[in-house]
Amino acid sequence: MPRECLFTKKRTRAGHRIARRGKAKYLGGVGLKTTGITKRKFKPNIQRLRAVIDGKICRIKVSAKAIRMGLVVKPARRDWKPPEAEAAQE
Repeated sequence: MPRECLFTKKRTRAGHRIARRGKAKYLGGVGLKTTGITKRKFKPNIQRLRAVIDGKICRIKVSAKAIRMGLVVKPARRDWKPPEAEAAQE
């Protein structure tokens, strides 16, 4: 299962980390010099949770943004109690 949101299609993206040295010109220096460029990954905030999809409860991977936007319908909480607990209350 890929690291991808079911609703927003967010997934791991590639990018660069740029290391610089020096002092900016507006601060009185001669400018910033690039000393190295390294590949890096930007990973989305993917959560694995239970949701109702087509009337069935299943585990899916969704981004935190999709949860905040209300795209995920979570199943109702169960009110089940063990049988011995019910007998003790009576």
